Amino acid sequence: VTHSIPACIGTMTINSKQVDKESPVSIFAVNKCYETVQDGTFFDGSGFAALVREGYKVRSDVNVTLEFRTTAVHGVLLGVSSAKVDAIGLEIVHGKVLFHVNNGAGRITATYEPRGTDSLCDGKWHKLQANKSKHRISLIIDGNLVHTDNPYIQSTSADTNNPIYVGGYPADVKQNCLTSKSSFRGCLRNLVLTKGQHTELFDFSRAFDLRGVFPHSCPGAEH
Repeated sequence: VTHSIPACIGTMTINSKQVDKESPVSIFAVNKCYETVQDGTFFDGSGFAALVREGYKVRSDVNVTLEFRTTAVHGVLLGVSSAKVDAIGLEIVHGKVLFHVNNGAGRITATYEPRGTDSLCDGKWHKLQANKSKHRISLIIDGNLVHTDNPYIQSTSADTNNPIYVGGYPADVKQNCLTSKSSFRGCLRNLVLTKGQHTELFDFSRAFDLRGVFPHSCPGAEH
């Protein structure tokens, strides 16, 4: 077994002596247990999860779906970039959701802005779907569709071969389709990337790098 148990561990005794869990010698990716808990992964606003160490190839088509819950109006959701300009990025900026794509010819953006008093940063779950099909891009938030014209119709493939960064990214990593450096604070669940017939549900507990991210436990309400 190479990954941690997604669970809470209560009182522990070794040789009749209770182990003091409040002052550990060292600690890594261990959070407190919540009295009320939901499915999902908690991001504390300080870090990121890194998936697909060998690199994810976006190329011509990709469909990203996820659910998020936050009270913060800024935060990176997901980024896949190349060393050049090709990249995709999803982020929350000033309470709007932005989906950026650069197939090599220039960045284009689909923006979802909540109407009236509606907010995406209300601490409730919201469903997001971002679709790139060659040069076309669209964004669906809670069933509301936004798409944008792309003047670069000849450029259809985002040639990436870098990890998928979720909720933020390291300072030394280039992200060509993200404008925000703010790490996401809140909960994410059901991250699925689909290419053609291939659908992949990502388990954050199997990320190759996790900082400030606590898989499989989402506080029922933020305190």
